[in-house]
Amino acid sequence: MFSFRTQGYNGYNLKYSPFHDSRLAVASSANFGLVGNGRLFILGLTANGIVAEKTFDTQDGLFDLAWSERHENQLAVASGDGSIKLFDVALNDFPIQSWQEHKREVFSVHWNLVDKATFASSSWDGTVKIWSPEHGSSLTTLATNSCTYSTAFSPHSPTLLSAVSSDSHLRVFDTRLPPPHLIHQIPVHGAGQPAEVLTHDWSKYRPGVIATAGVDKLIRTFDLRSPQTPLSVLAGHNYAVRRVSYSPHLPGTLLSASYDMTCRVWNDGTTEPTAAAEGQAMMGQCLGAMDRHSEFVVGIDWCMFGAEGWAGSVGWDEMLWVWDVRGVMGR
Repeated sequence: MFSFRTQGYNGYNLKYSPFHDSRLAVASSANFGLVGNGRLFILGLTANGIVAEKTFDTQDGLFDLAWSERHENQLAVASGDGSIKLFDVALNDFPIQSWQEHKREVFSVHWNLVDKATFASSSWDGTVKIWSPEHGSSLTTLATNSCTYSTAFSPHSPTLLSAVSSDSHLRVFDTRLPPPHLIHQIPVHGAGQPAEVLTHDWSKYRPGVIATAGVDKLIRTFDLRSPQTPLSVLAGHNYAVRRVSYSPHLPGTLLSASYDMTCRVWNDGTTEPTAAAEGQAMMGQCLGAMDRHSEFVVGIDWCMFGAEGWAGSVGWDEMLWVWDVRGVMGR
C-alpha cells in the first residue's frame, strides 16, 4: 500500500486522472467540512511514493471533484459555499472558471463520460444542474426537491443521468425529453423505513444497473428495466455507506466506503439470473475489506490504468491510501 497525508485537511473524495496513470486529485476540507477552508491536492505517484505536485486553496470546504474528460489538466470541484470551480493544473493560484448558482452546499460533481463536453452537479438545495466549461451559466436545471447528495451520468448514454437524495429516492433523468426530464423515481427502501441515500453509481458493464447506498448501511442494486424491487442487496457495513463505485475492469464488482472506517469489495450478485427471474433480491457477497483508515472513509476511486484492481481511498483521518483490491479479497 502507498499512503499520503492531507495534513490539516480531511479528505472527502479522490479521483484518478483519465489521462495519466500516475496522477490523482483529492478534494478536502478543514475541520471536517463544518467550517473553514478547502484544499485541492494534485498528487503524483512516483517511485519514491506519493508526492504533492500542486495544491489549490479555496475559501470554503471541498466535497467532490471531477476530472475533465476533454482537457488533461482541468478539473471541477464542488464547494460548501454553493460554488463550482474549474481549475487548470498547468496554471497557478486561481480557478479559470467559477459558477455560483446553487443556493446551498454542492456535494457532487460528475463529468459526462460519453459526450465529454458537459458535467453535472448536485446540491443540498434540491437541484441537479448541467454545465459546460464554455458557458458562464448552467445549461439545464433538474429538480429533485430534496437534499441531493450524489449525481452521475450514465457511462452508456450522453443524455441519461441520475441522482439520489435525502427523501430515499433514486431519480433518473433523460435530457432529450421535455421538462422535468424525469423518467424514473424509485423509492430505494420500498415500503420499509425511509432513510437518506448518500451515494450511487452506474454499472460499467450492464446498462441500466445502478447501485445505491446510504444511512441504513445496505447497498442495493436496481435494474431500470424492472425497478420495483432491488436486484440485489449487500449487507456487511456497520455504519452508513458514504460512497460506492463500480469497477471499470471486473463486471459485478464494486467498492464501498463507510463511516465504519472500512472499504469493502463486493460481488453485487447481479450476475445470478435465477434470482432476477423469480423477482427476489440476491444477497451480494463481500469479498474482503481494507481497514487501514482510523476515521470515516468517505471517498474511493478505481484506477483505470495498469494491472486491474488498484484503487484509492480517503477519509477524515487525513489519509489517502492507494491499494490493490485483489490483495484484500478473501480476508
